[in-house]
Amino acid sequence: MDTSSIDYSQIIIDTINELFSSLFSSIDNSIYSLLDKITFIDESILSNNLFEKALNSVYGLTGIANALLIGFVIYYCSRLMLSHFVGINIEKPYQFLTKVLLCCICINSSMFFCEEILKINSLLSDCICEIGNNICSKDISFNTLIEETNIFLNSNTEFNIFSFNGIIKSVITSGLISLLFSYSIRFILVKIFILLSPFAILSLVMQSTSWLFKIWLRTICSLLLLQSFVSLILLIIFTINLSSLDVLSQISYISAIYILSKANSYIKELLGGISTDFNYNIASLKTLFR
Repeated sequence: MDTSSIDYSQIIIDTINELFSSLFSSIDNSIYSLLDKITFIDESILSNNLFEKALNSVYGLTGIANALLIGFVIYYCSRLMLSHFVGINIEKPYQFLTKVLLCCICINSSMFFCEEILKINSLLSDCICEIGNNICSKDISFNTLIEETNIFLNSNTEFNIFSFNGIIKSVITSGLISLLFSYSIRFILVKIFILLSPFAILSLVMQSTSWLFKIWLRTICSLLLLQSFVSLILLIIFTINLSSLDVLSQISYISAIYILSKANSYIKELLGGISTDFNYNIASLKTLFR
């Protein structure tokens, strides 16, 4: 066999293309199906034993909040008695008792309020998706995004990591993997802040602690509204006429994917809250361990 006639560079290129093609195919089949589930959340995330037991008004977190509410009442009574001797100004008893009564009702109904907030938020994002469906005649979802991207990239030629289409596929894949981790962080944080809802409501009893409720409300609103913002971005992506002959449409497509990965940062700038950007959090951890 004449080894001089063998094109080793082509063999290496074909091997790399086959490896990346298999990798991307595996990612498409096993990971991206989770993106819609963790991004578009609704009240169904409360339907498990965790929330039923954790927000139980007797022995759960709600019960602890009720006990702390009694502690706040005792603290107020102590301050009220001392105010007659030291001359400090405090809330009128009827004002404080009214707040205590309202907070007690809200604390024990915290799961109901969170469920309704999730329903309203899900309805808002569903409306945007339905509008997009009517405009584009497509299901506004990550699953559709992946399918259409793969159809476009594989329609003309075989996969080549060194081609422009191969670069597009690599950028989109890395961006969507980053999204998967970022939205997973958001999914967990939403559950955590729902569990903290009794204590957030409890903080309204005292003027000195009411700022905790404002932070909680602003943070959970920013986390929930993210899915409506994502729905709008997906709608815009599906209105882009992706063509192999139009470089501008391809660049716009990649830019829209990048905006998806930074959606939480934009919402955080507008409303405040916690960053779930995976790359930002990794960079923060690196800085922490230096």
